[in-house]
Amino acid sequence: MLKLGEGFTGERSIILPSMIRNLAENDPLLAQLYITDIGYYPHASYHYRERMSPIGQYILIYCAKGSGWYKVKRHQYEIHENQFFIIPSHEAHVYASNNNDPWTIYWVHFTGTNAPLLGEDCWEPQDVIPGGDSRISDRNVIFEEIFLTLSDSYNLDNMRYSSILLYNYLATFRYLHLFRRYHKKEERIEERSIVNATIDFMNENLEKKLTLNQMAEYTGYSVSQFSLIFKNNTGHSPLNYFNMVKIKQACQLLETTDMKINQVCGKIGIDDCYYFSRLFKKIVGISPKQYRISTHQGESVAVEEE
Repeated sequence: MLKLGEGFTGERSIILPSMIRNLAENDPLLAQLYITDIGYYPHASYHYRERMSPIGQYILIYCAKGSGWYKVKRHQYEIHENQFFIIPSHEAHVYASNNNDPWTIYWVHFTGTNAPLLGEDCWEPQDVIPGGDSRISDRNVIFEEIFLTLSDSYNLDNMRYSSILLYNYLATFRYLHLFRRYHKKEERIEERSIVNATIDFMNENLEKKLTLNQMAEYTGYSVSQFSLIFKNNTGHSPLNYFNMVKIKQACQLLETTDMKINQVCGKIGIDDCYYFSRLFKKIVGISPKQYRISTHQGESVAVEEE
């Protein structure tokens, strides 16, 4: 094996000792999938590897920046930013950074009985194009956790934990569409929870004049983030929605009680009866007085969305 280009500024790498590899081969969990080498090479000028005598591991190389090239299975390929490839086990290969545009790469050597399931059929460049649902930081967090776990110790617990994390890390590449798709669903579920909690908060504070800042503070988000989440999930700004909740409660009070209109105003936290009447008519379509008359006559009037 020829090695050139060692010692990149900021590089980090771990090569497991033979004793630890032997331990992994004989452990029921680790024998299925484990790491033998792992590293990160930033801006790796003149990085070059040539292995004419094949090794018994799969090699994942993820190019985060820059570009390079590699040769495997008698074909040479270019690799660019936001692409990855996996060199198959027992295949002679060469790979190198582009010296005019040095690559920054995350790389992992892995093996085990399950390694072919995650390592085969990816020797050609595969795109990891960034987008709104890329989750690049999530993927890098997994890498860092693997690296720190192995840096800390090679004991059995650490090795097993790194192996389980490796399944997750490889899945972020091999099942990219699922990695991104279900994260978006989780985000929507979380956002819906935020909206539902805010609506509950509104209902609990109908007699108050809640501000946008108070609502955002309740959810733990900034005003801009909270407003965007709420609008995207309801179609209304938080304050407009709060007015609709207030008017819905006013409708119930007008239908089911003999409270005067100024008393109804007080119950929903509006001091100005003229403002209340204008708001009521804007949302419901008729005045509070007309609403009370119509409902007592058996007509049904729905609260309209603004």
